[in-house]
Parts: sequence; structure tokens; C-alpha cells
Amino acid sequence: MTGLVKAKKYDWKDSNMALFGTDTEKNVKKDSANCEPAWKVAGRDVGVQVWRIVKFKVQAWPKDDYGKFYEGDSYIVLNTYKEQDGDQLLYDVHFWIGRYSTQDEYGTAAYKTVELDTFLNDVPVQHREVQGHESDLFKSYFKSITILKGGADTGFRHVKPEEYKPRLLQITGNKTSVTVTEVPIKRERITSNDVFILDKGLEIYQWNGKSCNKDEKYKAVQVLQHIKSERGGKPNVETFDEDDNGNGFFDYLGDDDDDDDDDDSEFEDDNRTPELYRLSDASGEMEFEKTKDGRVFKDDFSSKDVFIFDNKKECFVWIGKGASKNEKQNALSYAHTFLKSSTHPLIPITVVSEGQENKSFRAAIAA
Repeated sequence: MTGLVKAKKYDWKDSNMALFGTDTEKNVKKDSANCEPAWKVAGRDVGVQVWRIVKFKVQAWPKDDYGKFYEGDSYIVLNTYKEQDGDQLLYDVHFWIGRYSTQDEYGTAAYKTVELDTFLNDVPVQHREVQGHESDLFKSYFKSITILKGGADTGFRHVKPEEYKPRLLQITGNKTSVTVTEVPIKRERITSNDVFILDKGLEIYQWNGKSCNKDEKYKAVQVLQHIKSERGGKPNVETFDEDDNGNGFFDYLGDDDDDDDDDDSEFEDDNRTPELYRLSDASGEMEFEKTKDGRVFKDDFSSKDVFIFDNKKECFVWIGKGASKNEKQNALSYAHTFLKSSTHPLIPITVVSEGQENKSFRAAIAA
């Protein structure tokens, strides 16, 4: 983001999910959802659809860029599917928050996710995803996920290869999911477990760590082919293997002058004990209380209320059939607020309704 004021990193202590929990969000109506142009083709056919939030607007994301996300943006991803031998269209709708997405952007994404759910007659399962902590379900939609620096204001400026700002791409994962992430051009970022691509416009260098796997190498080849195609085949490519000629790669890295605040420190929670909380307004006031530590069973849930089930890998919001309107409308907001104060605030959130639980929820519940 050269030449721009440095973006503020997503602040989990200050964020309030923007429109969530406000009268605006609570009063989302079917007619307003019908007025959103982006939803006219949403969920008509089986497959994945992606939109990006740009200045409070929902804009269709090019299909050629599915799986590519800019860390300064927020996105909405809809997966439409049918169960085996079933005819009904079913949906999972995710809003994805980039590390440097603004509160306006991710608040709009959250609000528009609720609106899309309304448009699709409350059939979708809703999910919150955060950069670097995506759920397995979200990652399964794409052959790989590529995270790039920049955003709506900087991501698509046309730059000639000879004027290209150098970037370092880290390729990591396995056959289940491979992720391509733009990282600071620093020597300490180079690890033996992964593949790296140093992109200097007309010169591109690939470095294969001695412990990298074939899936990472294969993805690197795909990335290189795509870059060369975008630049008319002009770039020259050179490959280094750590066990062979790997040291030569470092000659091209240059000095560690990237001042990017790339604090990738993980939130950690040594306590892996599942926790169950009840959200209820039966007393006349909204109350949030822990009901159980340890293994959670289906009988621990009551149809009268909303429950937040945190298994430290994913946070589930379970909405009982008899839950009040107020409980339903505040459920996701409470889950978000609850995670903010935890040691693992970035894990995925999934909202499920009683009788329509998804596979990941059923797998998380003790038999």
C-alpha cells in the first residue's frame, strides 16, 4: 500500500460488528433484500458466488479471481448446493474479514449477509470467517486461497511489469488446501517447510524448501504460469532448491527494508475444554450465562433459547425453535462479543438452527 496512510489492523478489542445489534440490523426486511441488485442472481444455481464490499456496496467478484482475497477488504461468499438425492437448494453464506478491512467494510459485509439470508428465506447457514483462520468448509470451495496486500483502492491498479513493486509469496498447505499469502520481503520469513515466490516484475524466483511437499510445488507452478500469462510471457523464471542451490535465492531478496507491521502472532488458548453458554430473555432482560464445561451433548440444548457452543476451534450459535425474536437477532452479535474477550477471538463462527444443524456442528457434539 505504497503512498497511502498505513492501514489499521483489525482491532478485536474496539470492533463492535458495526450494524449488528442495532435497530438497523434488527429491522432488515424482505423488501429491502429484494432491492439489492447483487442478490438478483444469488443462489439460483448450484455453485459458489463471491462479492466484495466496496464503499458500502456489494460488487460481484470476477470468477477468475475466486479464491483470491485482498487483506484490506471484506467479502461475502455464498455456496449453493443440494444434498445427495435431494431437490431443495441449500446454502452456506460466509462473510470474510481481511486483516486490514475497515469497520465500515466488515460491518456492511455482516449486515448484507443477514440481508442475503433474508432474501433466501432464512435457509442459509451463516458463517463469519477471519483471514488466516478460515474454516475447513470455507477453504473447500477453492482450489487454493491467495491473500494479497492492498484492497479496493489499490488492488487493481494496472502496473507495467518493469514498474512492478517486488512482493514475496508464501505457498503452504497440502492436497486438502493450499494457501498463497503475500508476506513481507524478509529473510526470516523463509522457512524450509514451504515454497516461496519472489516476484520482481520481469524476474521471478521460486525457492523450494527442503521439507516442502509436492502440492505446494504444484501450486507454485500454477501461480508462476498465471503471472507470466498476465504479463504476456515476458518474465524470466529461475528456481532454487534449498538442498541444492538455495542460497542463491537470498541474493535477490535484498535488504530487509520492509517496515510492514506483519504481526502474525496467533491467539492461543491452552484450555481446550468446550464451553456452552445460554442466551435468554426469559427474565425480561437479556442474560448470557455459562451452562456447561466439558463434553457437550444434544440434550444440553433447549428449544426455548439460543446457545453459544465454543469448542475452541469453532464457535457455534445454535438457535432453538422457540427462541424469541430478540434472542435470534442478538445471537451472532453476542458470539462475536464473547470471542472478542477470549484468547481465541478469530476462530470461525457458524449459526445453525434447531433441526437444521450442519455436519461440523453434529461432529462437534458428543455422541
